[in-house]
Amino acid sequence: MPDLIPETNSSPPSTPLSRGRILAVAMTLVDQGGLQALSMRRLAQALGVKAMSLYNHIANKDDLIDSLVDQVVSEIELPSLEIAWKTALRQRAISAHSVLLRHPWAALALMSRINVGPAMLRYIDATLGCLVDAGFTYEMADHAWNAIDSYLYGFTLQALNFPLDPANYSEAASSFVPNLPVDQYPYMNHLTHLVIEKRYNGLHDFEFGLDLILNGLEPWRVQS
Repeated sequence: MPDLIPETNSSPPSTPLSRGRILAVAMTLVDQGGLQALSMRRLAQALGVKAMSLYNHIANKDDLIDSLVDQVVSEIELPSLEIAWKTALRQRAISAHSVLLRHPWAALALMSRINVGPAMLRYIDATLGCLVDAGFTYEMADHAWNAIDSYLYGFTLQALNFPLDPANYSEAASSFVPNLPVDQYPYMNHLTHLVIEKRYNGLHDFEFGLDLILNGLEPWRVQS
């Protein structure tokens, strides 16, 4: 009589639920659909679990969003104290702009929530350290990084929400120029024609404004 082979389950074991797994799936949901796409029920469905099981790892939705924000901040390059302060803060801002474009929901969340996660605290402390070591007083360092970040968040939100495709600027300018009679709006009319004729692309440059701010901060440093 042949030996009996015990029956086995051919399906792979499910991945155990963990805080890290919950955050990874939640990040995918919000990156694709924004914070409005995130609910504990929808998250549980995406994970293939009951909604109540999430609360073994996440306190509530606010805890979830705060953790997602902190994870986004952890992707931003920290300013180095080993290089010139303008270079360090320039790299920090360019990195942050790139990260926030990858996570379109995050800029508004950063502006509208009190974020005290470990990544955010490291980010702020490193930024203050870069400025203080460069010769700014603590008060001026606080003003400086807030000025940089206000520009960063505003520019990023505008880029994410601007109603025109940059590839279509010239065509859009052509359709809009009848609204700009030269006798009433001579300067706007001239600028629009530059875009129509493709002598100027009309694209706003993040690094141009960033450099204006960084260079404008120079006189506020305490010279040793």
